[in-house]
Amino acid sequence: MRLYQKHDFPGKLVVVEGVDGSGKSTQLNLLRNWLESKGKSVVFTEWNSSKLISKTIKQAKRSNSLIPVTFSILHATDFADRLENIIVPALKAGLIVLADRYCYTAFARDVARGVDKEWVRNLYGFSIRPDGTFYFQVPVEVSLERINNERIPGFYEAGMDTGLSRDPRESYKLFQSIIINEYDKMVDEFDFYIMPATRPIHEQQLLFREKISNLLG
Repeated sequence: MRLYQKHDFPGKLVVVEGVDGSGKSTQLNLLRNWLESKGKSVVFTEWNSSKLISKTIKQAKRSNSLIPVTFSILHATDFADRLENIIVPALKAGLIVLADRYCYTAFARDVARGVDKEWVRNLYGFSIRPDGTFYFQVPVEVSLERINNERIPGFYEAGMDTGLSRDPRESYKLFQSIIINEYDKMVDEFDFYIMPATRPIHEQQLLFREKISNLLG
């Protein structure tokens, strides 16, 4: 399975993972700006953004009727399209690819929804192993507090489809706690770098830059 083997492309693939409210997207954007200021050629891609299928996924989500396996297959299709048309060509060209979420998001979320762990991993078996995966680790209470400052958690974001609770915020805490547990179990399996996501933004960014500098040599 490619996901467990080091790729031989000249480019570098950097991935950030973590629950909503972990600050991973903010940190990746700051890193992107910094790398570009250093003259590096950077390509950015994010979860559920394929032109091929992202609109279909969004429409399906609006009906709140997706079952977990369908949810998983749709996201895998989105991922496969971006891998083939964005990520691999950029790596072949020797560029740095920054990915806001990767297949590990599915490994955490889909399993939290009750999908078989091995089935999901096999579904994404075509994935390329990143050169560095940075897991922004944050307590669920902090995640919820940050989300609450912006919005009420969405139906799927709160895991309302799992029937854990009828209250969106309570459901969010329960669902995201399961996701965090799945992420924590992947740290050793996939060699995640743990990023302490409760530290100040500037402090986190300096640590992130240091690790990326080492990664890029």
